[in-house]
Amino acid sequence: MKHISSSAIPPKPVTQEGARATTIRELITDREGAPTFAMRLFEVAPGGATPRHAHPWEHEVFVLAGKGQVNVAEGPVAIEAGDAVLISPEEEHQFANAGEQVLRFLCLIPVKQPCCR
Repeated sequence: MKHISSSAIPPKPVTQEGARATTIRELITDREGAPTFAMRLFEVAPGGATPRHAHPWEHEVFVLAGKGQVNVAEGPVAIEAGDAVLISPEEEHQFANAGEQVLRFLCLIPVKQPCCR
């Protein structure tokens, strides 16, 4: 078993083109011995967003705090604390803060992706 305090992991700015006022903490990856999934914590400041992108793997998101939207091809979808989101493989998406508080969410992906090696 591993016990990890999220506050002990310093946030890193998301620097991909199109990202604004967003940080990531890689909480659990293969570095901690997780063979299948990686868990990351994103924090998006008011007015901020993740980059708009797509990738060949699915990921699951659980919104911890705040309000925002997921921008997908069909248009924006409102999200708030307590919501769960599934992003399918190759689905273009972007998470944006649409509120006045920090949008915080957990994101789980397969562990062997570029962020988690």
